[in-house]
Amino acid sequence: MELVPPEIASLPAVKRDAGRRGKKAKELLLDSSLHHSAMKGLLDEKRRGRPDIVHISLLIANESILNREGMLDMAVHTRNNEAIKISPEMKVIKNYNRFKGLIEQLFKEGEVPPGNPLMRMESRGVTEIVNEINADKVIVLSENGEAKPLEDVLTENSACIIGGFPHGDFISNVKEIADEVIAIYPSPLPAWIALMEAIVAYERKFVKSYL
Repeated sequence: MELVPPEIASLPAVKRDAGRRGKKAKELLLDSSLHHSAMKGLLDEKRRGRPDIVHISLLIANESILNREGMLDMAVHTRNNEAIKISPEMKVIKNYNRFKGLIEQLFKEGEVPPGNPLMRMESRGVTEIVNEINADKVIVLSENGEAKPLEDVLTENSACIIGGFPHGDFISNVKEIADEVIAIYPSPLPAWIALMEAIVAYERKFVKSYL
């Protein structure tokens, strides 16, 4: 996720969206479904503008048995090296447009709701996020990883990194900090399906009340 970059903020598709929503262009989340024409020629355009991927993934994680059991910590790393820390008590808004509005508020204010935040944004790289978690094992899910069942490699205090982009593999250094790079299926999976498989694998292995 990211806000509309300055180089396309004045283009018609972005200005129309801003006018319709009564916001400044620079305050909008980049969304390829609305800003597609403005994004043409933008660096890495096919990997950007998909906040819907984060929304669906957070809905699945938030409603999971693992989260209900208080055993899931969630963080979202943005394109511009921001970390969004999400409280297990956060109830993810199901309506996509309202979700985007909340994330836009988060980018603007740094936390939502103000004073008693359930989401907080800080400047953090992936390595810093993983170090703060202090996990026993760092697992990256990648279509180019080694084919292994997740249940065979998960520890009770694992960190699992899943790419939230629509195409391609990681371009950051996440594989360098990983203990295992795993492919759980022979062909690429949507991020939310990979996340769901990781959560269910962990539940089967460690959540006793799941049985």
